[in-house]
Amino acid sequence: MFRKDPELAADYLNSVLEDGDETDLMLALRTLSKAFGGVQEVARQADVNAHTLYRTLSEKGNPELKTLSAILKAMGMRLAIQPLNHHRQHHAHA
Repeated sequence: MFRKDPELAADYLNSVLEDGDETDLMLALRTLSKAFGGVQEVARQADVNAHTLYRTLSEKGNPELKTLSAILKAMGMRLAIQPLNHHRQHHAHA
């Protein structure tokens, strides 16, 4: 399902990011990896050691930005930066 619809996969991850924390994101990426051939296949495509990727996509995972970008690229996605909503953004600069 996610592999055939990358927008759905991206929406899923964005939802996790809005409502959850880094741990939730790592577990969501592990769930998504199953749709993209499993952790070993994602690791191969991301040029990351499979054992390292299993650790990364765990509750205690804390990937480097380079690794996170490679994982997302292997799943047909990329990192993007978006502004917070206007109200929160205004207070951040005040």
